[in-house]
Amino acid sequence: MKYYIEKITHYSFDEAVERVNEEIINEGFIVLSEINIHEKLKEKLDVDFRRYRILGVCNLRKAL
Repeated sequence: MKYYIEKITHYSFDEAVERVNEEIINEGFIVLSEINIHEKLKEKLDVDFRRYRILGVCNLRKAL
């Protein structure tokens, strides 16, 4: 069972993150949090993990 959304793209990782952030805003959402898993695992456990981000988003119009 998958617990994530996956999309294959021709963009670089940084470009893809930027585009996702732009589209989130275009759809009326905002990014409340962003966790850089690669950096956290390196910092806390000294583990090299692939580049991976978790975005916490919210639609403010629907949240109020």
